[in-house]
Amino acid sequence: MRVTVKHQNQDHVVNIQAPATILDVLKQLGIHASTVLAVYEDTIVPHNSVIEGDLELELVIVSSGG
Repeated sequence: MRVTVKHQNQDHVVNIQAPATILDVLKQLGIHASTVLAVYEDTIVPHNSVIEGDLELELVIVSSGG
């Protein structure tokens, strides 16, 4: 399946075998899960959500400060 990921003003395409999780996609992109929120159709979704077909995700960077 084909997952298109919008991250930092770029589109990344990941071809991965279904079923897979959002975490699997993040690992393929080399993005640490604790640094981003995954958004699908304007809804934040958990990284353990299972993907079974082509889709488009947006990643929102998580800011933290101290």
